[in-house]
Formats: sequence, structure tokens, C-alpha cells
Amino acid sequence: MNRKVALLGAAAAFAMTPFAAMAERGESGHLNLIYWQAPSIMNPYLSGGTKEQEASSIVLEPLARYNEDGELVPWLVDSVPTVENGGVAADLMSITWTLTEGLLWSDGTAVTSADVAFTAAYCMDPEGGCAQLRNFNGIESVEVVDDLTVTVHFSAPTPVPYGPFVAASSPIIQAAQFAECTGARAPECTDANFNPIGTGPFRVTDFRPNDVIQMEANPNYRDASLPHFATLTLKGGGDAASAGRAVMQTGEMDYAWNLQLAPDVIAEMATGGQGVSISAFGTLVERIEMNMTDPSPELDADIRSTREAPHPILSDIRVREALSRAIDRELLVEIGYGTAGRPACNLVPNPPVFASQANDNCIPQDLDRARALLDEAGWVVGGDGIRVRDGQRLVLDYQTSTNAVRQDFQALIQQWWRDIGVQANLRNINASVFFGGDPGSPDTFQKFYADVEMYANNFTGTDPQQYLAALRCDLEPRPETQWQGENINRFCDPAYDALHLELTQTAAIEERGRIARELNDILVQNFVVVPLVDRGRVDAHANTLGGVRLNVWDSGLWNIADWHRTQ
Repeated sequence: MNRKVALLGAAAAFAMTPFAAMAERGESGHLNLIYWQAPSIMNPYLSGGTKEQEASSIVLEPLARYNEDGELVPWLVDSVPTVENGGVAADLMSITWTLTEGLLWSDGTAVTSADVAFTAAYCMDPEGGCAQLRNFNGIESVEVVDDLTVTVHFSAPTPVPYGPFVAASSPIIQAAQFAECTGARAPECTDANFNPIGTGPFRVTDFRPNDVIQMEANPNYRDASLPHFATLTLKGGGDAASAGRAVMQTGEMDYAWNLQLAPDVIAEMATGGQGVSISAFGTLVERIEMNMTDPSPELDADIRSTREAPHPILSDIRVREALSRAIDRELLVEIGYGTAGRPACNLVPNPPVFASQANDNCIPQDLDRARALLDEAGWVVGGDGIRVRDGQRLVLDYQTSTNAVRQDFQALIQQWWRDIGVQANLRNINASVFFGGDPGSPDTFQKFYADVEMYANNFTGTDPQQYLAALRCDLEPRPETQWQGENINRFCDPAYDALHLELTQTAAIEERGRIARELNDILVQNFVVVPLVDRGRVDAHANTLGGVRLNVWDSGLWNIADWHRTQ
């Protein structure tokens, strides 16, 4: 691992342009980013949204991260611990990280192992509602060995110990800044959550939730020649179409994230000559999530959308399967993504060793089978074409974020479901709100005050262990966790949890692949998660912006320090 990392670093250094080699911090001036799903917070531990993780990754950094090829590389350390280099114990019960000497926070104070240990304690606080708790699964303790060294002790042998402190979802936060922000107080610390002190190439100068973030180059960044840009604006709001136009047609912006647009729309924008689109396939899957609990507003707030109240319709697997069988995934890909999409039958589409081949029969639409399943479940077609059982009509609330492609998907799926006797009431919510982490909002995807909801999600790195952990029984959002948690469906299967525990204790890659595929199959064959499209990530950057290396395995802004103006 060390040799590989060293070679990668050497190659990167050799490949630097003369511009980069002679660069001075800030010489490229100002950088404009547009994230039309505006970040609501700069603390990824209090939001499961990708937009928050990406924005905060400019400021907060992990010990190691994944590069654009999915390889784990050191970031705030000199090498990634492995069994071979002695950093991972031979019994797989611990991993020891050693910080690079001389690292400073943006306020000029030293980064120490105490900050690393504090980060773990912050997320693992049972009253904190940490959105990234899955990354800290199985930790027994975190030991501060010395100022630069920290050892993570696991409760059981852990063959893949790279959950905590790895990738954009698990960065290091400063103990001094967040000392009074632990547990239930975490959401109340506005200054820390909006303006975190970090080790990244930029620091926040002004944060306006769901609107705009202003940043400046971190004067204490570890490379005196970086970042190339002196200041940065991350603008939120609008929609994917306006973001794409701002880069590729008008040239107002330098970089646009997540261009969830029809392929012909992107092609037309590119004719503007100001920028280009870039894309790559990773693990991003557009899906429908089935609520296994009752979201009825007639229930008490402490019961609504919790396991205390099972869903009166969707608890029946035959209904869930019927809803899936009615969908034409190939048509969704055609109208929504073109070559940047593929029909999806798996929650984990990549890498190949983890991708199941057992679910490909989901691709052909089968309305007859869908109708037969509803017949078997006792739902009878009524006079208006909508099915009825025991006096209850088969009506579902179907929500997603506001986006042209998603609204097209909603309209098509609504019609297909209508064809089998299901009425879908459509609702779309501003993306900044839907993917935000506000525990007081009724409209977040975590709170799930609907019957079904649609969005896309993915995992960092190339191993799905932590991603699949999200569906464990103990990780559902609920009032006592301030509606943070990653088990959006409120799915609970002890057999699933036991199998996932087996995955955490398995080292051989082929066996890990088998277990991960089985976990995936449990979810999709029970139609708890209904995959729709394996999406390529599509961003765009200005013709004058250099250094961009699209990363679908970590934050897309992972190497923003290297971005520079080419002309």
C-alpha cells in the first residue's frame, strides 16, 4: 500500500504543469461554483445529504480518502495503515493512524490526535443524532497514543477498518470548536455548524443556509502554493437547467454540480461554447424507497413514521412488488439520462464483485404480473379504476425533490401505477429542504412523511460495507435521534443485521462480494428499495478551469486545491 501510494504521489507531482509547479496561493483569483441544491449546513455529521458533504469537504478533511480511480490515498497522514505496514493489527482488532507532522487548523492551532478522538466521540454520542454513525460501527474505543497518533479499537475483528475518518462523510472536526456542541446540543451550535474550522484549502467567511457560501484561501493550508484560487463562492438555488446554462452557455459560473437533465438538454447547452460536461459511473442509484411505517398525520408525533406504527398498505410485500413490476426502467433511462444512465435492479451496481446478477428480471415492465399480485393481496378494482380493500382505497403519497427529470419520472410512474389500479398523489419539495437535516421540518427525506419517495444515493469508496450498514435495525431516523439516521425505510430484519455482521468480519474479497450481494438481494427482492436507474454523475466546468478530476468515489471537490485558471 505504501509503495503504491508513493508511486501515485510521484506520478501526480511529475504530471503537474509548469503553471502548477510555479504557482502561488490565490493567483487564479475567484472561483464560482453552483450547487443548485443549496447546502443547509457545513457539518456533514448533522446531514446525510450529498450537497452538505460536498460543500463541507472544501473545509473539513478526513485522514484518508478515495481518489478518482477509487484508490484509498493518505490525506492528513503520510501513509494509509495496513496489516503489511503494521498500521492494522494482525488480529484485525485495531487500526493506528499517525497524523502528518505540522498540520494546522485554519485558525493556526495545531491538529492533534485529540481532535481525531473527539470526532469519534462526537458522532458516537447516543444523544447526538449523528447522520454518519454507520462509519463508526463496531468501535470499542479510540485511544490517544501521543499528539500525532491515535488507535481505533474494534469490538470484533474488522478486515476493512476504513469507516471512521475516511472520505468526505467522515472528516476530522476541531475539538476546541465543538467541545460544547456534543450530544443533544449539536444542532444548536450555529457558528460551529455553519463556519467550521478546518484543515482544507478554504475557510468559510460567510454562510447563508440554503443560499450562498463565501470562502477564502486557508492561510494555514499545508501547501504554501495552494489553493490556486484566493476566494470562492458556492451559490445555491435555482435548478439543474439554470446551473448548466450558467457554466456552458453564459459563462457566469466555473463549475456546476449534478446536472440531472435529459441528455438532449445537456447537448444543447454545450453548444454555448463556454464549458463542457463531464460524467462517470460509480455507485449512484436513483431509487424509490418504500416506507415500512405509517406516515399518517393522524398519528401522534412520536409514533408517526416510526416502527411503532407499521404501514397499513406497504407492509404487504405483494403490493411493493406490484409497484416495482409496473415500472418501465428502460424508458426512464431513455427520457432521463440517455448514455449517462442504465436500468438498475440493484442497490449496489458497482464494483462488479459486489454487483448481483440475480435481479435482472426487474428490467422488463410486467403490468399483468403487477395486477395479479394486487389481486392476490385482496385489492379489488373499484368503479373509478382505483383498487379498494376493506373500504380503503389504494392511494399513496409519492414525494421527491423538485427537478425536471424527477417530475418526468413521477408523471410516468403515476400513470403506470394508475394502470394497475393505484392512485399516486404527487408531491415535490425544494431540494435544499428535502435533503436538509432540519429536525423541525416535516419535508425532509429522513422524516419520510409520505408512503414512497424517490431520490438518488451512493457510497464513498469501492466497498459497500458501511453503505449496507444503513439498513440495520438500529439506524432508522426517529424523534429521539432528532430524525437523523440512514435507515430511511425503517426496515428491520434480524437476519439482515446478522449477515451484515458477518460481512464486517470477513476478509477475503470474493467472500465479501458474496455476502454483499446477498445483502443487496434481501433489500431489492423484498422490494424495500426499488432501484430505477444506475446514474452516471454529470457535472460541468468552464473551458478556463483546469485541474478538475471528477471523482464518483468521494467528494467531487476532493482536489479543489489543485483547480486553477488556464487562461
